[in-house]
Amino acid sequence: MKRIAVAAFLGLAACAHPAVQDDPPARPLVLWKGYSDHPPGYLGEHPDPAIVAFLPPPPAEGSLRARDDAAIYRATRKLEGTPRWKQAADDSEIFAPDFAFKAFACALGAEIAPEQAPTLTLMLGRVPADIDGVTERVKKTTMRKRPVVVDPRPICLPAADWLLSSTSYPSGHAATGWALGLILSELAPDRAGPILTRAAGIGDSRVICGVHYQSDVEIGRQVGAAVVAVLRARPDFEADLDAARAELAAARRTAPKPSCPTE
Repeated sequence: MKRIAVAAFLGLAACAHPAVQDDPPARPLVLWKGYSDHPPGYLGEHPDPAIVAFLPPPPAEGSLRARDDAAIYRATRKLEGTPRWKQAADDSEIFAPDFAFKAFACALGAEIAPEQAPTLTLMLGRVPADIDGVTERVKKTTMRKRPVVVDPRPICLPAADWLLSSTSYPSGHAATGWALGLILSELAPDRAGPILTRAAGIGDSRVICGVHYQSDVEIGRQVGAAVVAVLRARPDFEADLDAARAELAAARRTAPKPSCPTE
């Protein structure tokens, strides 16, 4: 009887404490080439325009702000050929799957590869699609010409037809850079200062490049913040954010340190 009782107890204990389940399989790595095939966003092809209903119109032609924008554009042409000019060109590749890891390597203090963080890679690829969906709707209503169209001078990128024909307000790259910075600063709060500084620099690159006015960039950052706020209400985004947090923490422990300018 004693032996039966022990067996029964062990059986109950086994039921009360089931065997530990294996960890779920890691998310497969999804990569893309660039803008033409980047992954779809969280908000669908047609994000709610109310997300950016608060935006003001671009500065009126001839206004003090418009004149300041033009003066900044002219002044920043002096940076042609400098390292900052080259960085501005590099910052244009915002739809590349490894863009955020390269752009924020010094800010994060780690050279992370997409293979180390597949959820984070995909998430940082989906958010630009949401930004693009929002900014393109605004651009179609504002139709502000880019500075290089109004006043042709050197820019850091080839003057492609699509660039010259697209509108300037707001800056989608500035919005995306700021959104990525907000996300990464939440995942790595100990590096929030450098991350947000670098995120702001991505927007500044559009002014230095000569393809956006300063006011386009400032409003773009507001768009990026608005989109991230909307995404935070989505369970699928929050689930990816939790998974990405664990991936980034693990990657930062093993990734090599980048060679960066002294802070």
